[in-house]
This record gives sequence, structure tokens and C-alpha cells, in this order.
Amino acid sequence: MTEQKASVFRLPIRVYYEDTDAGGVVYHSTYLNFMERARTEWMLARNINLNTYAATEHKMFVVKSIEVDYKQPAHLCDDLVVESSIEKLTATRVYFKQQIFRGEMLLTSARVQLVCLDTDSRRPIPLPPIFS
Repeated sequence: MTEQKASVFRLPIRVYYEDTDAGGVVYHSTYLNFMERARTEWMLARNINLNTYAATEHKMFVVKSIEVDYKQPAHLCDDLVVESSIEKLTATRVYFKQQIFRGEMLLTSARVQLVCLDTDSRRPIPLPPIFS
């Protein structure tokens, strides 16, 4: 296992009506969508389009586990930032630390474990070099 001191990737997100309940509070599952977008953008920033990558490299990334801590709610029209960084690596797994902020206030934090799989066998395979 390797501990990472990687840079932080930041993705701005605005909360829309579809993200909230009738009271204007963000649904708990929507935070997972925000984090998924941030991880996808992290990969796109490293020239990995997940759709074409799976087709050409025969590798895919799936969430194995996620631990989420909801601290404060986000609301309709809030401007948020999702911060993503690699916390730890193994041969086949990457652990992302993801946090969602409104200004300086931490709203949600998560640890997301991704596994790299072969698209044909669906078996774990070594991570590509983009994670090193």
C-alpha cells in the first residue's frame, strides 16, 4: 500500500432544484452524484474518457465501497466545491478522499474505494499508471 500526497482536484457544483427535496435541502444520495462527477472530471483531466477507455483499454473502474459522513446540509442554489484527492493505493485499488464544501464550511466527507476491473472477465487487474 502506498500513502499518497497527491494534489487536490476541485470541481465547482451549483445545487439545482432537481437536487433537492421540497424544502430545498439536497438529498443525501445527490452528494454521491456530486462526488461521482468529480472523480469523472479528475480522470478526464488526465485524458481518460471512461467510455472510450473501457472500449479501447478493456479496463473499467467500479466503486467497491464508500464511507460518507454528512456534517451540514447543502441547499438550493448553493455554490459548492467537491475536492478529490488520492489517499491510498494498492495494486488494484485506489482510495479517494472526497469533501464537499460551501465556502469554507465542510458539508460532507467520504472515502471512496475504486477497483480496476478487466471489462471481459470482471476480475480485478492492476491500476493504470495515471494513479501513480
